[in-house]
Amino acid sequence: MREYQSKYVTPEVAVKAVRSGDWIDYGFGAGFPELLDKALAERKGEIHDVKIRGGLVIRPNIEVVEKDAEQESFTYYSWHIGDYERKLQSRGLVKFMPTILRSLPFLYRDGHIRCDVAFVPISRPDDQGYAGLGISNYAWRTIFESARTVIFEINERYPRLHGLNGSHRVHLSEADYIVEGEHEPLPIRSYREPTETDIKIAEQVVDLIPDGAVMSLGVGGVPFTVASMLATSDHKNLGCHTGTISDAFMELHRAGKLTNARKEVDKGYSTWNLAMGSQELYDFLDEEAHSFHPGDLDYVHSVERISQMSNFVSINGGVELDLMGQENAESIGTRQLSGIGGQLDFMEGAYRSKGGKGFICLNSVLKKKDGTLKSNIVPFIPGGSTVSGPRTMIQYVVTEYGVANLPGKSLGERAAAMAAIAHPDFREELLRYAHENFK
Repeated sequence: MREYQSKYVTPEVAVKAVRSGDWIDYGFGAGFPELLDKALAERKGEIHDVKIRGGLVIRPNIEVVEKDAEQESFTYYSWHIGDYERKLQSRGLVKFMPTILRSLPFLYRDGHIRCDVAFVPISRPDDQGYAGLGISNYAWRTIFESARTVIFEINERYPRLHGLNGSHRVHLSEADYIVEGEHEPLPIRSYREPTETDIKIAEQVVDLIPDGAVMSLGVGGVPFTVASMLATSDHKNLGCHTGTISDAFMELHRAGKLTNARKEVDKGYSTWNLAMGSQELYDFLDEEAHSFHPGDLDYVHSVERISQMSNFVSINGGVELDLMGQENAESIGTRQLSGIGGQLDFMEGAYRSKGGKGFICLNSVLKKKDGTLKSNIVPFIPGGSTVSGPRTMIQYVVTEYGVANLPGKSLGERAAAMAAIAHPDFREELLRYAHENFK
């Protein structure tokens, strides 16, 4: 470890590596380079046209944005709008970049986009100089191997798991600079109590999940409710291969349901790319490190790898779907709510899996502020809104009124199936549109 002491500098010294015109990567999810962000923000006015990439941020603040609302020095870009970034977006302080997560390593590796300085959050290193990537593996190795300057930020609060055969590990020798210091508690992602509608939707999904299913759960009320129901069910030997591991999987593990015993890939391990949830979850990852295979986007989001596992089940939410089965998962009109993330990666993998099932779950209606209802099953995705999932990729759609299984159906048959699971107040209107347009 002594030979790496010269790399240890203060955050203020480390961020001197950033030059005007640079692209900086902050990472993705609950992992965040807190100390470097604060130090870089203090260089406002000293450097210019510095562009920062991140995504799915749920922490309380991003200093380079908050301290430079005029964007004199810094512009912030997001791959996936998180809770906090949504607030910044309303102030015009976030630029959204659409992407499918599995494409990110390719974009960096082949030079379609560049990273000049990588701010990489890591756990405390061991006595050999190895550290883990904490709660966000992301595509960090691909990114920092392409960067001009690599800065590691040691976060004493991160779980110290290194992954399977070093899949979640870096070495201090790979950094140009290393910073450390006291950090705030890790950001927490909580879940509201399930609604009656969440429960009705989840019950229908659980009925279609077989023993031994390998699951990818999106973040939201319905996936969490599905996991809670499975934890108290008769299901056995469930598996985990997911973009984001959450408290839902911890609950399944503690109920003895999550054994990963039937997985054809990573048998015996829960595989994931990001971790996001409670402090209890982060402690669980640290205590049970031997149970997990955290991997990068190339590994976890690979459609080919996902498809090698039988009975792969992908569960995600949506904003609205049209009668052809096209899905909007991320916007209201031109207002970006989130991002597509890895939804298409796991949906396609489930489609290819032997016995696999991909579910899009949503309430049939949205209750507006004035008390009126808006159908989430619509004749067509309205102009300006995003088509996140093509009609050719959507398999099962579930509302509180039933399940529509779309593959193999004509446009007219799809429309009838979608209308059947819409709120009763809107079915006549939807069927009339279908009759006029899908003959």
